[in-house]
Amino acid sequence: MSGVYARRLAVVAASAAFAATSALLTAPTAQAAMPTPVSASTARSYLSDLTVSPEGSSTGYSRDKFPHWITQSGACNTREVVLERDGTNVEQSSTCAAVSGSWYSEYDGATWTAASDLDIDHMVPLAEAWRSGASSWTTAQRQAFANDLTRPQLIAVTDNVNQSKGDKDPADWLPSRTSYRCTYARAWVHVKHYYGLKVDSAEKSALQGILNNC
Repeated sequence: MSGVYARRLAVVAASAAFAATSALLTAPTAQAAMPTPVSASTARSYLSDLTVSPEGSSTGYSRDKFPHWITQSGACNTREVVLERDGTNVEQSSTCAAVSGSWYSEYDGATWTAASDLDIDHMVPLAEAWRSGASSWTTAQRQAFANDLTRPQLIAVTDNVNQSKGDKDPADWLPSRTSYRCTYARAWVHVKHYYGLKVDSAEKSALQGILNNC
């Protein structure tokens, strides 16, 4: 990892650690959507900057090495913050659990009224990140990545759709809702570029094909 990305990740990790230990009385203001990814033209530029390399090994990977759904404020963890952000008319219990609301899944166009039907997808999956460079990060850096509310890395989607995605990259899986694929590719590249992660040749080709038609 370059010095620039190492320093950037250290800052993100420190911010996450601070958020995890802060006891604020109110939850973050809802944005009503995943953070907007960079434009298609910027994504194309970012993609050309990424190191192209065969994926690394999954040896040693564990989701536990990416501590996620950490406390963000008060009783609210990352999952509950995203559910509140991405939903409409979301009501939360005293423990910050989403007890009612409506959620539109951008991947498949389904609408849900029970939070249990939603997963919080990591745009760049944790295992994919591990194979693309995160295996060399510290636990604090992986925690920052897994709970990143600033980049377009987390989004509430239909649970079984997220499970079908698994840890696949865009060469092997894309949202069935084709009108969202441009946003998906922009977000994927945005996250990988920010964290200095690599792409393999098939992944880059798939992303180029999408971005060239955005």
